[in-house]
Amino acid sequence: MARALITGITGQDGLYLSELLLSKGYEVFGLIRGQNNPKLDLVRETVPDVKLLTGDLTDLSSLLRAMEHSTPDEVYNLGAISFVAYSWENAMLTTDVTGKGVLNILEAVRLYSHDEPGRVRFYQASSSEMFGKVHEVPQRELTLLWPRSPYGVAKVFGHYMTINYRESYGMHASSGILFNHESPRRGPEFVTRKVSQAVSRIKLGIQDEIVMGNLDAKRDWGFAGDYVDAMWRMMQQDTADDYVVSTGVTHSIRDLLDVAFRTVGIDDWARYVKQDPRFMRPAEVEMLIGDSSKARRVLGWEPKVHFEELVTMMVENDLEEQRVQAGR
Repeated sequence: MARALITGITGQDGLYLSELLLSKGYEVFGLIRGQNNPKLDLVRETVPDVKLLTGDLTDLSSLLRAMEHSTPDEVYNLGAISFVAYSWENAMLTTDVTGKGVLNILEAVRLYSHDEPGRVRFYQASSSEMFGKVHEVPQRELTLLWPRSPYGVAKVFGHYMTINYRESYGMHASSGILFNHESPRRGPEFVTRKVSQAVSRIKLGIQDEIVMGNLDAKRDWGFAGDYVDAMWRMMQQDTADDYVVSTGVTHSIRDLLDVAFRTVGIDDWARYVKQDPRFMRPAEVEMLIGDSSKARRVLGWEPKVHFEELVTMMVENDLEEQRVQAGR
């Protein structure tokens, strides 16, 4: 039985990846930060077969203990402070967790498997936010990285540190440069879930409007359940490498609003949407679109859920949740 250790188990990717690995017969261990983690019950209810360990990406000793306890064949580092807007408010903490945390888990894997460097396979969750001020359209594995947020900068550090450990120590360490991926499990602070929840509440008469930032920003949005399959496929390769994971199709925030409101029978959303400069980024990333041809060719991966299906799925899920909460 293969064994896997997942950091960031409480996030949408951690939950979907756990389900995927369990379905493949893995024994799965998840790293939880703090015994009173507010998402602890969610993990236990969603993936009850996952064995939970206490640890912190900023504490190397706890990561070494987790490695010794789980004795993994594969380590998936999904843990990060991943809300981009927050990274400007607390750049230091974002750097410690999202950047230096990668170094800590890489070092823990290296020390644990020092006698056989490639024995434990490592996956790093890199991000399309690393491209920032894009220098090539679409973005691919060799596109110049120009991050425009503390989060993006921290991800660049982790990405290059993963490459460095692969080249310096012979570790089987791969990075997935994942473009925006969403699901009904996405946190409500992210724009896609913010929209799906608000549209559901507007439909039910619980909320009057939604306040947004830049409506013209464009992203390459896919389904998180599809993207964790790409992560697993990277770990099955004989040689570690880096891969862009994306749909290759871009949509604007306006497109997101179009589909979300249309799902609840509202064609003209203008009177429900307000803009506020507070929700504008200090340095905007205007357009991200990925070239995932390498992942499709080498890994045999391709996205199955398309944009309209994804947004509809999220709105319908939130509509049901809001109905239950409102007793309707």
